[in-house]
Amino acid sequence: MQMPARKTSPQPATGPTQQLSEFLSAIRYEDIPAPVVARTEELFLDWFASALAGKGARPVETINTFAQLMGPQQGDAENLLTRKRTSPLFAALVNGAASHFVEQDDLHNSSVLHPGTVVFPAVLAAAQSVGASGKELIAASVAGYECGVRVGEFLGRSHYKVFHTTGTAGKLAAAAGVAHVLKLDAVKMQHCLGSAGTMAAGLWEFLRDAADSKQLHTAKAAADGLMAAYIARDGFTGAHAIFEGKQGMAAGMSSDADARWLTDGLGSRWATAETSFKFHASCRHTHPAADTLLALMQQHKLKADDIVKVTAHVHQGAIDVLGPVTDPQTIHQSKFSMGFVLALIATLGRASLADFTEKSLKNNDLRKFHDRVTMVLDPEVDGAYPKRWLGRVSVETTDGRRIECRVDTPKGDPGNTLSRAELEDKAQRLVSHSGAASAEEMKSVIARIWRLRDEAGVRDFVAPL
Repeated sequence: MQMPARKTSPQPATGPTQQLSEFLSAIRYEDIPAPVVARTEELFLDWFASALAGKGARPVETINTFAQLMGPQQGDAENLLTRKRTSPLFAALVNGAASHFVEQDDLHNSSVLHPGTVVFPAVLAAAQSVGASGKELIAASVAGYECGVRVGEFLGRSHYKVFHTTGTAGKLAAAAGVAHVLKLDAVKMQHCLGSAGTMAAGLWEFLRDAADSKQLHTAKAAADGLMAAYIARDGFTGAHAIFEGKQGMAAGMSSDADARWLTDGLGSRWATAETSFKFHASCRHTHPAADTLLALMQQHKLKADDIVKVTAHVHQGAIDVLGPVTDPQTIHQSKFSMGFVLALIATLGRASLADFTEKSLKNNDLRKFHDRVTMVLDPEVDGAYPKRWLGRVSVETTDGRRIECRVDTPKGDPGNTLSRAELEDKAQRLVSHSGAASAEEMKSVIARIWRLRDEAGVRDFVAPL
């Protein structure tokens, strides 16, 4: 039962948090450009398949076990792993954890945010609970993306050095999306963001230990964002200036925050359409170098044995995230190792989901190539980041040559995007990896997602077991 609204204190003068809240609450499906609607459907498919691919992974199943123990055994929202119904909170928790495990979910460049893995679990769960339509799910998802991207850009590069932006800005993204599903007005949207912002968390330290925290970051971002929206609906208040306030997110989590990013191009710039798909099954910071090394080897007809040294010229963010992984001991760590990813590229010509295995970790040829790879900070590459993720690689060959190559638009970026056919193929490969659904089931899911804007409801994407 909905609680009566409580009286709130007068609003302060309009600031960026309020302006953003007003925009997010006012988004309507009819106002979203057709290409953005189409991209949202594509992003939803990419997320859905990534979530199914997480089934069976130990960290994900640990969170799933917790949800089974603590959550209700019935409800309106789908746990995609068990195909059982539960509450929106626990569906968002599990599906959020699952979709970030295989490192194939989307990424927005300039915010360095994985929006899909936090927005869609929360929005789908809430939409299923209230009986929302496909159009309403799309509009709410766009609200989530637009919020999360701007918050990530606002927090800046200093934030990302310590904080996993998907766990912090992602919480605001999930909150905004669910608030839109619940049709919160601008005032309650602002309270929702205030509550989500005070819960925002996620530290990179886990990379040094190969710990499981990354799944916790996305699980909690989706679930806590959902909670922030539901309690705001029922009168719970949050800080009015959670972003720019003297003791807000910028004050505590950034040294280069710029509040102008929060309202950048509201209504004209659709950040959702700027989001990239992942082509390789590894940390996105490895992708520019992976594409460039592959192009270099193809152009000069080189094999792995022809190369004695590889230098990846990178931005500082890549060094911050990949640098701690010097000797990958787990599959997850290997996806955050520039040396290991480039070893796969040089040896196999790819770095796909099926290539990151325990057997690969122990492969002597891959290990030897891993040891030939170094990263160096490149001023040009770093200057373009995070808006553009440039690829630049130089190699030394066994016959004494030094060869350089660069790629300005990695595969998966909006300027070099994946087609719908490629996304369908990727989705099938992801689901095949975990066995979470059959090829025929996935065909049905794909067909439904391509007509998502026409769907009267968004329940029952996978048949109950």
